[in-house]
Amino acid sequence: MIYPIVKFGDPVLEKPAAEVTSFDEEIQKLVADMFESMYAARGVGLAAPQIGVSKRIAVVDITFKEDPHAQLVLINPVILHKEGRQRSSEGCLSIPEFREDVTRAKTVTVRAQDLSGKYFEHTGEDLLARAFQHETDHLNGKLYISHISAVKRDLIKRKIKKLAKAGEW
Repeated sequence: MIYPIVKFGDPVLEKPAAEVTSFDEEIQKLVADMFESMYAARGVGLAAPQIGVSKRIAVVDITFKEDPHAQLVLINPVILHKEGRQRSSEGCLSIPEFREDVTRAKTVTVRAQDLSGKYFEHTGEDLLARAFQHETDHLNGKLYISHISAVKRDLIKRKIKKLAKAGEW
């Protein structure tokens, strides 16, 4: 099932998501739906709050279906280690049509649980490191615009307010 992507302004995006404690068929179905929704929206990462579900689950595939082994499911992820710096243009499915340069760590190690609840660690560089940080931020109730200057952030918020007023958001 393809879920609609929740847009900036919805309160679910600005509060920390609940920890997952039950690894059942419901979670497996949700994760499958999240991948389907992410691909339909042409994204490389998606956090459950972005489809209105306040659970600490994120899915990532930086190859966008090119490598079936590249699909990652992160349940209750925690960033253990960050190293280096990279600055690159970043966007978000919940803030469509807007992009800004964001500085993030170049290499990131995350600890998470898989669909069966088993813990694992995964280290990613460049785009994968960016995706880990971006999606973990979502699970903590933060959006990428919290990493840009206040001036740029306010400009984006004003444009979104204008779009909402016109019924286009």
